[in-house]
Amino acid sequence: MSSKTSRKIDKSKLKECICKIRLVAFDFDGVLTDNMVYVHEDGTEAVRCYRGDGIGLRKLERLGIETVILSSELTPVVSTRSRKLGIRCVQSSGDKLDALRTIAEEQLGLSMEQVAFVGNDVNDLTCLKSVGLPMVVQDAHPDVIPYAKYKTRSQGGHGAVREICDMFEQMLLDQHTEGNHLDGQ
Repeated sequence: MSSKTSRKIDKSKLKECICKIRLVAFDFDGVLTDNMVYVHEDGTEAVRCYRGDGIGLRKLERLGIETVILSSELTPVVSTRSRKLGIRCVQSSGDKLDALRTIAEEQLGLSMEQVAFVGNDVNDLTCLKSVGLPMVVQDAHPDVIPYAKYKTRSQGGHGAVREICDMFEQMLLDQHTEGNHLDGQ
C-alpha cells in the first residue's frame, strides 16, 4: 500500500511514548504464537508459544504496567495460555477496539494515549490506529506495518513479546536513572 506512510519513530520519541504507557494489549495469534495452528484428529487445536514471554510479562508487571490479551476467537488454548502467564484475557471479541476501550477507559481510567497495542494482521487495524503506541511483530501482514510506530526484530511466537517487554524495562529504567541523576544535582 504505497499511499500509506510509515508512522515509525526515532528512539527518543519511542522512549517518550513508552513513558506514558500504562497498559499493553497483545493480540494472541501471530503475536504470542508463531501464527500456526496444529489441528488434532479430534478437532482440538494446539499452538506454539515462546516460553520467555512469561518472564518479559513479569517485567511489565513489576513496572506497574497492566497487560491483557485480546483475541477475536474463543478457543481453550488462549484461556490456558493466559492463565499460565497470569494475565487477563478477553476472547471472542468481535470488536477488539470496543473491548480495549472498555478495559482502558472504563476499568482502568486510562486514555487511549496511555495504551500500547501489539498486533500482526488486518483484524488489529482499529486498535493499532487508536492507541498511543501501536506496535507490530516482525512478520506482520504488510497492510498493518505502516500503522506501527515500532516493529519488533523478532517474529511473533519467537520472542517478539519478550523483546517489547525488555525494551519497556530498559527505557523506563533508563528514564528513572536519568530522573534520579537530575534530581541529585
